[in-house]
Amino acid sequence: MPSFALKVIRFGFAAMGRPFPNTTAGLAFRLFCLTPSRRPKGGKARAMEDEGRERLSAAQKIPLAVGRSTVMAYRFNSDGKPGRPRYLVVHGWGSNAAYIAALPAGLAETGAEVVVLDFPGHGLSSGRSLNMRQAVEAIVAAESRFGHFDAAVGHSFGGASMMLAAGGVMRQVGSISPSKLVVVGAPSHIHWLFDDFSRMVGLPSRVKAQLIRRAEKVAGASLDDFDTVASAARLGTPLLVVHAEEDKEVAADHARRFEGLATARLEWANGLGHRRIVSDRGVIETIAAFLTNDRRPLCETSIAAKPGNDAAA
Repeated sequence: MPSFALKVIRFGFAAMGRPFPNTTAGLAFRLFCLTPSRRPKGGKARAMEDEGRERLSAAQKIPLAVGRSTVMAYRFNSDGKPGRPRYLVVHGWGSNAAYIAALPAGLAETGAEVVVLDFPGHGLSSGRSLNMRQAVEAIVAAESRFGHFDAAVGHSFGGASMMLAAGGVMRQVGSISPSKLVVVGAPSHIHWLFDDFSRMVGLPSRVKAQLIRRAEKVAGASLDDFDTVASAARLGTPLLVVHAEEDKEVAADHARRFEGLATARLEWANGLGHRRIVSDRGVIETIAAFLTNDRRPLCETSIAAKPGNDAAA
């Protein structure tokens, strides 16, 4: 049943949408970009974030000025030792570097220098909003600050943002040029997100169209360009796609769209859902093997059936 707040929002958008479509679209875009509370939801999430903060204590904290935001970066193996590969890791919507800290910490165990970000409106970064352009700006700023990344890894929204940054979709913002890419539980296009949001808050069709135009203006690119499969095909960069077929937040069809792409390798991590997947030891080992040219195969049981793994989220 919709909450009282959602009922009020729907009533407001319905009442304002027809006489004031532009104003309503502006308000809808602000709501669309509003980031959720940074407070962990429940004891398990709190424990996971506390554990992640402990992992991040081994990393150097470096704030980056990105537009009007201050973005917190954490760098593992920051001693500048020659020959270390450099990896970038980015989190998803409503997450943060601490929540996914097992991934960058695990990749750092291979000897790589690993940088993980808190996106604007998340973790220790400033702000209360985030859109795809801001995420791409943060990713590009990280490469400007730390230098070329040999690989980039993104979970969920972060994976999509990373692919758009690598693909140079937002030309005014710039791009990154990693030699390998990894997406975990990530969407491969974004139309569905606007459809779901518009349906949830009851936007009239005219207002939805205005919302999309506003988002495209901010991004400097068409929504049709937010297609990570097209970006991957154009780049020709080796790509690892990890997804769980039962993922309830980002449907498995997003990953299946990469099937048949010569440069993409699709691995199913069934049983790990959308959130646990990014911290699973088997998944981390698979990503590390891909980045270090270890071609050990992965099957569902090698990830999901290990003792101690939780059920799907």
